[in-house]
Amino acid sequence: MTTRDLPSQLAEIREDFLALEQPDRLQLLLEFSNELPALPERYRDHPDLFERVVECQSPVFIFVEVDPAGLVHLYATAPAESPTTRGFASILAQGLDGLSVDAVLGVPDDFPQTIGLSQAVSPLRLRGMTAMLGRTKRQLRERTAALA
Repeated sequence: MTTRDLPSQLAEIREDFLALEQPDRLQLLLEFSNELPALPERYRDHPDLFERVVECQSPVFIFVEVDPAGLVHLYATAPAESPTTRGFASILAQGLDGLSVDAVLGVPDDFPQTIGLSQAVSPLRLRGMTAMLGRTKRQLRERTAALA
């Protein structure tokens, strides 16, 4: 995968990780965990809208929204005591925010394996991030099919 295959936000995130040495990549992931966007107020009292990503070891819930302009917004919750999982959710929430549906659906499924964390985190955790991306795409397909 080349950076050209990715939307600019995800390409930049990938480049940031790959520019670092292995121990610093984990630190960057922890920084992302602290930057997980807060839920909009309209969703805070509606946990029923969120889907649990059961492949994640920690309780992660996601909800994908397509706004009236056709732009995607991914919302996620993950416990603060699960910084790796929370960091992955934050990468996707920030990296996919404001993209078109087609741009998100075009993100390669193996994106999580390309950011240089395979030596820093377990394969199980990377599988969890891959599952978050997969569920995001599935929710988008379901929402756009319902609108068609």
